[in-house]
Amino acid sequence: MVERDSPEKRGRLSRPLVLAAAVALVDRDGLAALTMRRLAADLGVEPMAIYRYTAGKEALIDGLVEAFFAEVNDRLRTSAKEIRSDRGAESASLVWRTELRRISRAFAFVVHAHPEILPVVVTRPLSVPVARRPAPLLQLTEHILAVLGRAGFDDATSLTIYRAFVAWNLGCLLVDKRQVVDNPEEPDLLLRLGLHRLPAAEYPRLRALVPRLAEYDDEQERIAGLDSLLSGMPEPPLDSFYDGSAR
Repeated sequence: MVERDSPEKRGRLSRPLVLAAAVALVDRDGLAALTMRRLAADLGVEPMAIYRYTAGKEALIDGLVEAFFAEVNDRLRTSAKEIRSDRGAESASLVWRTELRRISRAFAFVVHAHPEILPVVVTRPLSVPVARRPAPLLQLTEHILAVLGRAGFDDATSLTIYRAFVAWNLGCLLVDKRQVVDNPEEPDLLLRLGLHRLPAAEYPRLRALVPRLAEYDDEQERIAGLDSLLSGMPEPPLDSFYDGSAR
């Protein structure tokens, strides 16, 4: 039997493994449960062994953002081959929009897998200069800007589209994933959302939305809103880009 924090156990540790365990802990027990001691217990090592791979709790939280965007990028790279054969048939005005939709869906997929990490993903990168943000986040940012650049947008327009794209996706997912309900176990949507507490005479439109909320498809609504947002952007000046392949 291998002893706790033995050389054999330490030899199996790596930064990706430590971060994956941290993500799993937060998924299971929430962000407040993430401590070096709890993480070490999950990995079967002494807490000091974790410090070889992360400087402390704050660095570990930064690592959650790193792991999150690494998963987004892995998902995008895995699906890239599937879209290469279809790109040649699309016009230049559609290809960059198609790629942004693909990125939006990959991002949302990872958010759905790790909803407890979303608030950290939204706020943590803002606490450090751009150059010190996790490499996977910078790589995704570079990819989006490259997509827009190859479409023919100048730097100023690319930045405008990038900011609008990020703000829309983060905003939608925060609203969808962080809503607090009045009674999670109540089957009646009106009661579950607490809307029965609102006087019908004063809030008729809000209460009338209950049937719509019951059939709400957050994925469909987010992409439809994204399409509407992007349709208001200027068209790129070039006729084609990408050469039928994904970066």
